Amino acid sequence: MFVGHFGAAFAAKKVVKRPSLGTLFMAAQFVDLLWPLFLLLGIESVKIEPGNTAVTPLNFINYPFTHSLLGVVVWGVLFGFIYFLIKKDKKTSVVLGLLVLSHWVLDLLVHRPDLPVIPGVDLKVGLGLWNSVSLTIILESIIFFGGVYLYSALTKAQNKKGVYSFLGLVVFLALVYAANLFGSPPPSEEAIGYVGLSQWLIVAWGYWIDRNRLSVLS
Repeated sequence: MFVGHFGAAFAAKKVVKRPSLGTLFMAAQFVDLLWPLFLLLGIESVKIEPGNTAVTPLNFINYPFTHSLLGVVVWGVLFGFIYFLIKKDKKTSVVLGLLVLSHWVLDLLVHRPDLPVIPGVDLKVGLGLWNSVSLTIILESIIFFGGVYLYSALTKAQNKKGVYSFLGLVVFLALVYAANLFGSPPPSEEAIGYVGLSQWLIVAWGYWIDRNRLSVLS
């Protein structure tokens, strides 16, 4: 799953208004922000195997630290705890921690049974929606555009930057998603790592958007 995670981050503004959209992006995609680094360091591994599923050519061989259920729970607790230490906001800290966990839950829907539950234990799960391109697109589109709608309804642009930075990101994410679905497979596993690290730029984009939009929540 890709844009669905960002949809969850957009929708989280319905629950908490204090954190920036960039922080919500960081939480929702936190394990996918860590994974490229683990991949490049050789701690986790992936193989490019066209036909592995109908949606992605990636065979996730080993990623127990970033994508096991236990691992994601630990990262979620850590993320929420650090936010609490900085902001002293218990509710937002809990929501951010749950947003980190939401990544595994959404991945569970689409991945084939390759998601580990506990590192070192040979139990992997996944409902396999990636075996259907159409069902995958429908699910992700509902989550993504539902989140976009909520965010747009819950915030108001202060200036033109607030309008075009937001619309630009929505279009950009949609185009990247389409390219992932219908484009050529990545040239190498290493390239996947470096491209994955570029997602930090989307986090920065989220901060830029939120600086130019105001929450309309009471």
